[in-house]
Amino acid sequence: MRNPCQDGAVSESTHSNTLAGWREWVQLPDIGVPWIKAKLDTGAQTSSIHAYDVESFDRDGTAWVRFRIRPWQRSDADEVEVESPVLDVRRVRSSSGHVEERVVVLMRLILLGREVAAEVTLSNRDAMGFRMLIGREALSRGFVVDSARSFLGDRAPRPMRRRNRGVG
Repeated sequence: MRNPCQDGAVSESTHSNTLAGWREWVQLPDIGVPWIKAKLDTGAQTSSIHAYDVESFDRDGTAWVRFRIRPWQRSDADEVEVESPVLDVRRVRSSSGHVEERVVVLMRLILLGREVAAEVTLSNRDAMGFRMLIGREALSRGFVVDSARSFLGDRAPRPMRRRNRGVG
């Protein structure tokens, strides 16, 4: 039987009409983060979130991690403490070429109205322009990224966007 994807053809089952910009507002409902601005990065394999005070612990014989998230770029408002099972610990090469071990957790996120389970590394992204980065693994679930566009999905309410800019 002939593969319908041969010769550059795209099968209907693998094609997506969910167009995303290079930056989007994302929701993390399971951890109480209603909005966080994220960079969609097809050059990164795994997603990443700015986390600090990362503390590993054991719960009923299973590895867990406790950490804090500040969803706004220039503000400590709306800080959230999260506890999650550890999915993995991986060696990750940062954009600057530095290799470090990072804890990986599974997070449910909502991007452009679509729910995605994403493997997310915990990292210090304080110096980065975005508190969250969405990588290829999450995007491969039916998203096409247009690098010339931004914020094609739902946006955080104006007061939250102002907090993200450090105003208000």
